Amino acid sequence: MLEKLPSVIGQALQDRRAGLDSIAFNLIDLRNGTAAISVSSLAFGDHEAIPEQYTADGVGTSPPLEWTGVPDGTGSLLLMVEDADAPTPHPLVHAIVASLPPKDGNIGEGALGDDGLDGDIGRNSYLRTGWLPPDPPPGHGVHRYAFQVFALDSEAVLPGTPGREAALRAIEEHAIASGCLIGTYERPDGSIKIPASTAVGVVGPTQTPGT
Repeated sequence: MLEKLPSVIGQALQDRRAGLDSIAFNLIDLRNGTAAISVSSLAFGDHEAIPEQYTADGVGTSPPLEWTGVPDGTGSLLLMVEDADAPTPHPLVHAIVASLPPKDGNIGEGALGDDGLDGDIGRNSYLRTGWLPPDPPPGHGVHRYAFQVFALDSEAVLPGTPGREAALRAIEEHAIASGCLIGTYERPDGSIKIPASTAVGVVGPTQTPGT
């Protein structure tokens, strides 16, 4: 959707970002529970680039995820994916899934658009259920996408299609552990880069005949 946005707009907004401090993982103080859950993906490593097929420039399916280290006493798991570098006051939500089974587990490729997912799919920032593929403005630079898993106690109750505010309340009141995986994606600005050696006006070293 944003691929047709003029890159000059993305460049102008380079310094306007929600910020990594604003994602749910960093907003909520879980004390000793922080980062107790390990979140990973077969598609990319932590702070590595998300393959294009999982973005708006590709097929746009959700990437596979898995998590381990879910503690005893967990009643359910909550998954939230946020863009920390969206040029908005708050991170852009790309997916929410509540009521996931309270155990180590995984979801396969494309699962966030599957009605058969074992959990309640919430609303992204476009007020739609399911996966919102990464779609950063051209020229805005690298965006960091936080795949966050929270272990909630047995008293946590969320609506069937929770949004960000409902999810944050549940995390603040009922989270006992959390984990986070960061994936990155950058859309080029579309400008043509001319190598210095071929640029107009660049003259190579002169050579004297016979030398």
